[in-house]
Amino acid sequence: MKLQQLIEKTTPLLVNGSTETDIKGIEIDSRQIKDGYAFVAMRGTQADGHNYIEKAVELGAKAVICEKLPETLSEGVTYVQYESTEDVVGPLATHFFGDPTEKMKLVGVTGTNGKTTIATLLYNMCREFGYKCGLCSTVCNYIDGKPIPTECTTPDPITLNRLLGQMADEGCDYAFMEVSSHSVAQKRIGGLTFAGGLFTNLTRDHLDYHKTFENYRDAKKGFFDILPKGAFAITNADDKNGMVMTQNTKATVKSYSVRAAADFKAKILEESFDGMNLEMDGSEVFVQFVGRFNVSNLLAVYGAARMMGFDKQEVLIALSKMKPVNGRFECIRSKNGVTAIVDYAHTPDALVNVLTTINEVLQHKGECWTVCGAGGNRDKGKRPIMAQESAKNSDRVIITSDNPRFEEPQDIINDMLAGLDEEQKKKVISIVDRREAIRTACMMAKPGDVILVAGKGHEDYQIVKGVKHHFDDHEVIREAFGL
Repeated sequence: MKLQQLIEKTTPLLVNGSTETDIKGIEIDSRQIKDGYAFVAMRGTQADGHNYIEKAVELGAKAVICEKLPETLSEGVTYVQYESTEDVVGPLATHFFGDPTEKMKLVGVTGTNGKTTIATLLYNMCREFGYKCGLCSTVCNYIDGKPIPTECTTPDPITLNRLLGQMADEGCDYAFMEVSSHSVAQKRIGGLTFAGGLFTNLTRDHLDYHKTFENYRDAKKGFFDILPKGAFAITNADDKNGMVMTQNTKATVKSYSVRAAADFKAKILEESFDGMNLEMDGSEVFVQFVGRFNVSNLLAVYGAARMMGFDKQEVLIALSKMKPVNGRFECIRSKNGVTAIVDYAHTPDALVNVLTTINEVLQHKGECWTVCGAGGNRDKGKRPIMAQESAKNSDRVIITSDNPRFEEPQDIINDMLAGLDEEQKKKVISIVDRREAIRTACMMAKPGDVILVAGKGHEDYQIVKGVKHHFDDHEVIREAFGL
């Protein structure tokens, strides 16, 4: 499209050069620039894109979108100045890729835990109903069944809009995406129109970035603030922040709960490690999921599906067929009756949820083992809490490595151990090598015991000294079990 078309819905401070230039692509990463592209100079947390304007021009950028003009302006390049490139990059990207959310219904899921499960189940359900769908999630992005690898929960605005544009071009009727707090704070979802939004829960996470819990909460709330009239907002009435999220939204608000009065309700009738018999919205249904936190997740899915206009019985039948998402309370059983559970739980609250579920199903008929760690170069404040909750809710604990990144694994383990009292330390050991930690738990557990391997879930790598090494908890468990 012409540069004039690209910027027509925005208000630049200044335009230097021709707006009749043909724009063949748009990027915020100067390394991705090709001839005829527009380069958007963004001020990031790690680097300032304004320092790479010259490099982008060398690679063929014909338009530079920036907050501050460079001292030397290159001939044949149009410079478009804005007060904030962060504010306009989303709308520009959306417009460049054909306004994809005007051609399909986009539903976003935000909260600390449960986003991946809810977004993935909605995607699977709509495909089960015969619709073409897209998914943007932590585990993988999909365009109607075709996997597209992902690096983070919510991509940058260019990558995100390119992906949504492909979904629209493929004829997708619906798209479901996880909306991270970073993406709201950094305006990565700017310019998108959402047909609906869901809130799961809010617990301590990402304070290395947001600094305070209030900032983190407000970032999540910001997503509901931008939902338009005509959209739906479904919130968790069991979370104390549930109603805070929707207090300023223009969308139609509905709630779900396993404890309080709400629009969508459910309760557990029976449960085992094979699944649960639920009463959901007055009807009985068996699901292949375990735990109260999963009842909440399934209620959110049910509520969204009903708000999207799907038939109650069809939704319940679809839920009964669904299986847990990769790395979310996945059970692996040994030949001699030990159960290992792989779960992505990497926050104190998620850990408590999973361990509470295990103990409720176990009913003291076996021991609960926990193998967990904490990520490097992330919120250090949650490390001692993770160890405390593991010790409080388990019979045996092995603290180990979990993506140390650029930190020393032993230093992270020491931070975790510092949270334990003398009594708790008696049931805890530390093994730096994650493979050995998992093997040790599998070797020492007795028939009837349950081992929770927490923290990595779907991830098939460990990041050590900044280098990714292949590592899959599932593979290590199966090898230890001789499967």
